Amino acid sequence: MNNLSTTSYILYILKCNDETLYTGITTNLEKRLKEHNTSDKGAKYTRYRRPVEVVYQELCEDRSSALKRELTIKKMSRQQKNALF
Repeated sequence: MNNLSTTSYILYILKCNDETLYTGITTNLEKRLKEHNTSDKGAKYTRYRRPVEVVYQELCEDRSSALKRELTIKKMSRQQKNALF
């Protein structure tokens, strides 16, 4: 069995320095958070809103379900997102 098919994905929401929210997915949240806060590998959106902090995370079964959940959350209002955390 291919290990990639069993990789868990983490959906996360970051709170940026300007109080905005950013939603993304990763397989390694600690590494990704460091990228968002310190490197050019972080999203362009968060690069100019540092520091960022994780305010919500949930485990997803696979990449496909993580991407679907990410899209669902990105369509939510700020109030609906805040209700998650």
